[in-house]
Amino acid sequence: MPFPFVLPTTSAFSFSSSVSCDSHPSLPLSASTYRGVVRDALKKHKRLPPSSQTANLSTVISSLESYLPYLIAIDAGLSNQPVSNETVNTVLESTPSISWRPTLSGDLVPGRERPRVNINSLEYEIYFTLSTLGFSHVLMARAALQPLYSTTQDFQGTQERTTIMTTATKYLLEAASIYDYAATRSEQVIGSPPCVDVSPAMLRALASLCHAEATLLAVLKDDPYPAAVAQDRNKNDKEWMFKAPDIPKVRAHLYARLCLAASEHATKASALCQSARAGPSGVSSGFLRYLEDSRRTSRAKACRFFGIDAELGGETAEGIAWARAGLHELGIEVKDTKKGLSLSRTMKGFHEKREDRRVDKETTWGADAGKLEETRILELLDAKWSKINDTMNTRPIPPINALISKMPSGREIHTIKPYQVPTLDRDVLEAMRAPPEQGENVGGEFSSDDETLVEGSTTRSSYY
Repeated sequence: MPFPFVLPTTSAFSFSSSVSCDSHPSLPLSASTYRGVVRDALKKHKRLPPSSQTANLSTVISSLESYLPYLIAIDAGLSNQPVSNETVNTVLESTPSISWRPTLSGDLVPGRERPRVNINSLEYEIYFTLSTLGFSHVLMARAALQPLYSTTQDFQGTQERTTIMTTATKYLLEAASIYDYAATRSEQVIGSPPCVDVSPAMLRALASLCHAEATLLAVLKDDPYPAAVAQDRNKNDKEWMFKAPDIPKVRAHLYARLCLAASEHATKASALCQSARAGPSGVSSGFLRYLEDSRRTSRAKACRFFGIDAELGGETAEGIAWARAGLHELGIEVKDTKKGLSLSRTMKGFHEKREDRRVDKETTWGADAGKLEETRILELLDAKWSKINDTMNTRPIPPINALISKMPSGREIHTIKPYQVPTLDRDVLEAMRAPPEQGENVGGEFSSDDETLVEGSTTRSSYY
């Protein structure tokens, strides 16, 4: 379940106020025009209700992808690098002043919106734009996965589930590629970032997180248990009884190692974010909790598949131990008695119903990284296997600590491909050799929405 990111907003900015281009005089004006479209798209997206934001994501992505080539062209000109084999002579005449509202930084006052941060470098304008594009791809993955967790929509069959997860994986891998490029680029910049959102550690953490989630989707595509649990809870499903999920023994062990690889990526992301300073300049506590839940859930899934592997081999007692090891990884206390698990059923049912409502309303569902869903599955298996062991096998259940200590290393399935940086076509560059026909008009309002104007903390960054 990808994290429910909030898209940032930004102020108006005229490139002509800071940048000139002798070789292509219309480039600053064109860049300002496309940036204005991005600003308006983000402002509109923020004002939409959650149920309508999903349909608007494609517009946001289109505006960002149209703006990036112009921004990259200006940056290349400042660095004396060719654009589509053409020389672009851009000059930074004054320090740019752009504001963005971060969405992953710690809150100054809980419950209030974060203040803007001012950036004085076009380099950080690139990072904010790339990061926002990455957020948008992750949100598209969430939108694709939402029908799998809804309890009111029609239940998705095997073919539909495969199509959904293939689509979501594509978005997550593209986001990982974007963040990996941005992180590699930001690590070469001297100076402190204006906020944690565009710091090298955060960008690298976001790449690792997307890699982890794409890895888990490779497992989910062939994992029948989430579908079985969802089918049991779906109000529109008429099949009250379903066939026991079937996973080949060899693949169960493979899935366990894939889950461990996802856990390793989530652990790396969490460590990178923890390295940031605490407080307002640090990382949002909600995002840090999500990273920890993602690590725990991935390890719990690995335990479940090791348990399935053991149960398929006739070792039901060991399978029970693995299921309880998974609950232990999730931080759920398990008492080894015939009465079952030491959970508060009333509170658990309340949390489950609240999460189901979030899914159906398309709000911040999945903020626990799938922890609740995995708990349901592990409880189901623990109860099923315990009944078999109590009535047929009657073998002692091994201690879970001994099993956890023997867990192998993870195994990768996805490779993050290099991000293809968008560039302007040669004919577009040729057209911008003519002087602009009109002056820039990027709007006079500083705010990117209807909120109160609050000056953000300003940190001077390195610039050209």
